[in-house]
Amino acid sequence: MTDERSFESETAAYRAELLVHCYRMLGSATDAEDVLQEVYLRAWKAFHRFEGRSSVRTWLYRIATNTCLTALDGRARRPMPTGLGAESSDPRIPVLAEERLWLQPLPDAALGDPSAAVAEREDLDLAVIAALQDLPASQRAVLILRDVLAFSAAETAGLLEMTVAAANSALARARKTMGEGTRRDGRRAAELTERERRVFDDFCRAFEDHDVDGVVGVLAADAIWEMPPFPGWYRGAAEIGVLTSTQCPAAVAGDLRMVRTVCNGMPAAGMYLRDGDVWRPFQLDVLTIVDERVSHVRAFFDDDLFPLAGLPDILHGRR
Repeated sequence: MTDERSFESETAAYRAELLVHCYRMLGSATDAEDVLQEVYLRAWKAFHRFEGRSSVRTWLYRIATNTCLTALDGRARRPMPTGLGAESSDPRIPVLAEERLWLQPLPDAALGDPSAAVAEREDLDLAVIAALQDLPASQRAVLILRDVLAFSAAETAGLLEMTVAAANSALARARKTMGEGTRRDGRRAAELTERERRVFDDFCRAFEDHDVDGVVGVLAADAIWEMPPFPGWYRGAAEIGVLTSTQCPAAVAGDLRMVRTVCNGMPAAGMYLRDGDVWRPFQLDVLTIVDERVSHVRAFFDDDLFPLAGLPDILHGRR
């Protein structure tokens, strides 16, 4: 019992940031949760051998990084539809899902107390996470350890059991691949202005009211809509309006309900679809709001994300 209390007191404070680290490495919130459990199991089994030659944090990052690298071995990258290299799609053509590993968002609720991971959320823009997935796993690890977590070259080499020269070479290649163009372009949920909060509210209300014109009205003229596991993506408010009016299963006001949440630090909403007298999870929308317009919607059809986002598994009664 003493060992358990000692282990918990030494390691508990790092759970949120380690979850973020695993998410950056894996591009999946659900996989990151699973891998984090494995990380803590490995750490617990090895705790009696921990000799304090590094900090507990560094020791945990060593275990987490290498556990992620093992999990990534042989796996394909997790893209978003816009990252597949195809042109924007015709919203009049019926959508068909494609089975592959897709990028996922990370609900802020999965991190626990927001204050525990506020600094980590600075670099969780989905475009940045998607770009990381294009890197080979070892380069991804080096880039995250050096440029995000600020480990030294020597520390990074030690964590990954490579030479400093190899770590520096991997970092240079990763930086060249990432370039300078992938940056957060939308305001975080906590920083939305009053007008931007109204835009978010209007977006949610338009779907609940089955108001396609209202949806189009809050979108930027060149807005992008993508929705894994469907590989197509759509550009332009008018085209997104066509998509919404022809392929969304909602038929009348009240068929959809929206419950606000936050993912990757960004405004998000769980969309629920009527099923008789109740509403069930349908999709999780993560919004980018720029210049008081919704410029990008990433809609994730993955029910496993709802509990991570602190969203109910079913809604009852009237909205």
